[in-house]
Amino acid sequence: MKRTLTRRSFINTLGVATVPLLAGCSAPQTKQPAKINKREVLLSLLDGSNQQAYIPAAFFLHFDEIYHRGQGAVDKHLEYFRYTDMDFVKIQYEQTFPHRPEIKTPDDWEKMPLYKEDFYEPQLKVVEGLVKAAKKEALVLVTLYSPFMCAGHTTSDEMITQHILESPEKVKKGMEVITESVALFVRGCIRAGVDGFYASTQGGESNRFEDSAPFIECIKPYDLTIMEEINQSCIFNILHVCDYSGGYDDLTPFLDYPGDVVNCSLRVGSEEITSKEASMMFSRPYMGGMERKGIIVSGSKGEIEGAVEDVLREAPDQFMLGADCTVPSEIDWDNIRTAISTAHSFQRLYRANLNSELPYAPACS
Repeated sequence: MKRTLTRRSFINTLGVATVPLLAGCSAPQTKQPAKINKREVLLSLLDGSNQQAYIPAAFFLHFDEIYHRGQGAVDKHLEYFRYTDMDFVKIQYEQTFPHRPEIKTPDDWEKMPLYKEDFYEPQLKVVEGLVKAAKKEALVLVTLYSPFMCAGHTTSDEMITQHILESPEKVKKGMEVITESVALFVRGCIRAGVDGFYASTQGGESNRFEDSAPFIECIKPYDLTIMEEINQSCIFNILHVCDYSGGYDDLTPFLDYPGDVVNCSLRVGSEEITSKEASMMFSRPYMGGMERKGIIVSGSKGEIEGAVEDVLREAPDQFMLGADCTVPSEIDWDNIRTAISTAHSFQRLYRANLNSELPYAPACS
């Protein structure tokens, strides 16, 4: 069972900023506002009874290969996090499973090797460095690829799909080994002190299988094995339904996936749903609103501000601004900084009834 009480009891200790009531006609005492804690802002997103200090925001991109390992990776992540002022540290995962040319047929999945924790050591060193450097000021989340995505790295997206169609029972032998390996990486990150994961999943795209049966049989169980483990151990996880390989006609297979926040494209089939509808569908806060290759990449400062404001006016109360997936690496960081700054300063009318619930203070006579 998930440790809901532990999380809730922690969140409820955060409190919210209140407006002091003037006593009689004496001059109000001034008080320096407390520095906003980004950890608290993100955790308050999980409890609708708590007033958020502002609307949080975060966007992600892949850095140049020279910043994939070592102190260079740590420094680049920190530089990006602090320059853009995003609200959590998101560690990019840059150590994909190597291609295995010996896996050519469904029978070959029994040859799938188990990558142990030493395989992940370079990535875990980056995780450890960023936890040490940034955990006090923000949540630290690690990008996590699903076992199915790792199987695609091992062969190819097309090959793993075809093998599942031909012989799912044989593919499962490889999926079990991959899941065991991914779990070793997850546990290494948890020991390092991460707050959670940005857990990415694929496999249910409309262009992959004719129906959902292969996904339900050969992909989803391994997703859930990993996601239930991080759900048990971490205080903040984001479920990312990735449309990099294709769009979705139906998101219902993912509705029972764990994850405190959901991030997915708002295009479902030929329809465009709203962020409120996505939040209601998944029964949790929604992260997104911006297209990863849209205005945030090509727009002017004013156009980006206007687009963000449009998104926020229609957003649900429990919301984090972001893109539907990773933004292009060549994006101008100032564009991201503009989008995040706009979200931080945006005030929705009667947001959480803040103004309507203030006590009435008569004027001095």
